[in-house]
Amino acid sequence: MLYAQICNVTVSRLILGSNPFSGFSHQSPEVDIAMRRFFTTNAIKATLREAEELGINTFIARTDFHIMRMLLEYRDEGGQIQWFAQTCPEVGSHTVCIERAAAYGAKAVHLHGGVMDYQFAQGKLDDVQPALDLIRSKGMLAGIAAHNHRVIEWAERNLDLDYYMCCYYNPDPRDKRAEHKAGAVEQYLEEDRKAMTDLIQTLSKPVIHYKFLAAGRNYPAESFSFAAS
Repeated sequence: MLYAQICNVTVSRLILGSNPFSGFSHQSPEVDIAMRRFFTTNAIKATLREAEELGINTFIARTDFHIMRMLLEYRDEGGQIQWFAQTCPEVGSHTVCIERAAAYGAKAVHLHGGVMDYQFAQGKLDDVQPALDLIRSKGMLAGIAAHNHRVIEWAERNLDLDYYMCCYYNPDPRDKRAEHKAGAVEQYLEEDRKAMTDLIQTLSKPVIHYKFLAAGRNYPAESFSFAAS
């Protein structure tokens, strides 16, 4: 496994995501439920153990009670994978999620991509830098996620942060709402992938690439090759 540095944290180049664990398929409500049924707590912990055996040392997941309870059990059983936490709008504010992440030992926190897209569209961004400052005050790395490449452009000009989470696609624009809507019609456009990946080359901070498989719609060989390039 190859590794990289984000400030003082060593991160495996391949990071384990968690949308399937929380039932976010970005395909249909039926697939969402099938994911939740399959990924019991024991199944998730088994997946984390396998990832660690392969050298993956980082896991990105939401600051919700399901994930935190599972991580508590996993660590009590000897698991070592480090947690990069994502704020979770339906269970609390930035501040609540950051406090929760710190209490459960997260190495980093990034602000939810849908929330960032929504706040950008609404012109309500005054609370972003204070949230990042709070994350750092708790000893964690601070970042943002976004699906809309223009949010990342804005952040590069205006924010002091440690890393970006850049989605290759903007499948369901969050201009009117921050949260994902199960069953929403989504589109995965090549023009969005190009806009984001062109932008990534210009950014001053490390980038975690996500949703490059277009939520299961892209051929894995092409997607991994493209991301690696």
